[in-house]
Amino acid sequence: MMRIAVAPVAALTLAVVSANAAAQTRADLLLLNGRVLTVDSADHVAQAVGIAGSRIVVVGTTAEVERAAAPNARRIDLAGRTVTPGLLDAHAHFSDGGAERLYVLDLSYPNVKNIRDVAAAIHTKAAATPKGTWIQGRGWDEGKLAERRVITAKDLDAASPDNPVVLTQTTGHYAVANSVALRLAGITKDTRDPPSGTIDRNPDGTPTGLLRESAAELVWSRVPPRSASETEAGIRDFAKSFNAAGMTGLKDPGISKEAWDIYKKVERDGALTVRVFALWSGGRSVAEAKQVIAQRAAMTKPYESTGDDHVIAGGVKLYADGSGGARTAWLYDDWNKSYRGTDTGNRGYPASNPDTIRMLIRMYHDAGMHVSVHSIGDRAIDWVVDTYDQAMRENPKKGLRHGVIHSNIPTDHAIDVMARLQHEFDAGYPEPSATFTWWLGDTYAGNFGPTRSRRLNPFKTFRTKGMTWANGSDFPVTPFAAQYGIWAAIAREPLLGVYGKDPFGRAESVDVHAALHAVTIWAARQMFLEKKVGSIEVGKYADLAVWDRDFYSVPTAEIKEAKCLMTIFDGRVVFDSGMGSRPR
Repeated sequence: MMRIAVAPVAALTLAVVSANAAAQTRADLLLLNGRVLTVDSADHVAQAVGIAGSRIVVVGTTAEVERAAAPNARRIDLAGRTVTPGLLDAHAHFSDGGAERLYVLDLSYPNVKNIRDVAAAIHTKAAATPKGTWIQGRGWDEGKLAERRVITAKDLDAASPDNPVVLTQTTGHYAVANSVALRLAGITKDTRDPPSGTIDRNPDGTPTGLLRESAAELVWSRVPPRSASETEAGIRDFAKSFNAAGMTGLKDPGISKEAWDIYKKVERDGALTVRVFALWSGGRSVAEAKQVIAQRAAMTKPYESTGDDHVIAGGVKLYADGSGGARTAWLYDDWNKSYRGTDTGNRGYPASNPDTIRMLIRMYHDAGMHVSVHSIGDRAIDWVVDTYDQAMRENPKKGLRHGVIHSNIPTDHAIDVMARLQHEFDAGYPEPSATFTWWLGDTYAGNFGPTRSRRLNPFKTFRTKGMTWANGSDFPVTPFAAQYGIWAAIAREPLLGVYGKDPFGRAESVDVHAALHAVTIWAARQMFLEKKVGSIEVGKYADLAVWDRDFYSVPTAEIKEAKCLMTIFDGRVVFDSGMGSRPR
């Protein structure tokens, strides 16, 4: 376990407090009389922070920070409240998810609790939508629906007889289409399953409307693409929501050139109040990979430069397999269903030819590009980490920090390989979502079953092996507020408890210090920004969040209910619930 030094504020003589530095650079913004969780190498707790421009210039006691104040400095009395580094999300579909929040029907719990609620929402939307216009929804999860089953076309047809409807399940790996949409996509009884996809069928072979993995693309490809202005509006709005949740940075996986250009536009306008570490979509063929390398390799070397530290070309994202919700992730053994049942013969499948996946990883590695690969199932994770291991042995390139996105149920072998890669090559870092045990927990427990569920997100084992990981929400798969990830890494509780309140156990739980590290300094490391953000230390950017409670001392259940009171990004207040207007 991590050893944490929490020293009394009065006794702190932190290395970050420098009288000479204070004399040279005076602080123009002071946060005083609080509990400052520095998340530095010793995890000190300080009392105050001084900021000059975009940087932290002093950390220590209130008296020490006051001595560094510039004339007319602004003072904010924390009155005992807690300050953390700005929280980070190591895996959030920010550019797409922001627009979905504005333009796609939200079918997440508790907006809908049963299939009747879904049909009613579609009926209301159809009544206000011109005939023939697509209706899109997202967020439903059969594990949260009263019927405990997936939605079908039959459930939707009466609600929308004249409009094509496609409703994406919360994981994003499967969707249900109504009969109008199926006809437009040309999906019939005679349509064969596409490679790495499944069309669910009735006993007579007719499609049910549920489409998994690449089969869903048959319908999604018919939906008119989102406009650049809609994507831009989503990014601008989502940045504000991130800030209101105490968040100041993220890793956006699988973006396009169009999304990159929109990010840069929002940044130029001064409205991008988060740091974005972008992963290019790495494609699924050798030809696509060659094109990405030719176009992007020269500008995508975060180990050399992260540019202005606002929009960073970080690397590429690839897919090894599918979803734990859809039971399409690639396993060694059959999937479970309804917790103790078996989905006989179904072990999922790789996202494309495994040898092609291996070849793409190697191509990007040899090009000196950071790679993160979506890997859910144990067999997929083994395939990815063994590929990293082979690449490092044959062409050692330290410091690329290759990631294993999600890394749900790694085998003991995979964990050992990742640990060795981290220690020897600075690679092999899990990028999981602690909130999967919560927000997806009822579906996940049913699908993974009683044995595998206990191995899900093995954070305690990671720490035992001396490993670090970077936590992400995978928004819009789960809610984005990072305090949920802190709480979930400790509590490991499902949302509803369909298969009991404790299907994941506590053996892989970690303490709050490790959980906070995973959304601050460890996440910063996977964004190649650990020397600039992720902890509260002199010289780093002033990306900070003020909270109504102390994560280190409150009961675990209260962490999930924490409220951000103020967020500071690059030294300026970008969210204020009102505390900054109160006089000292």
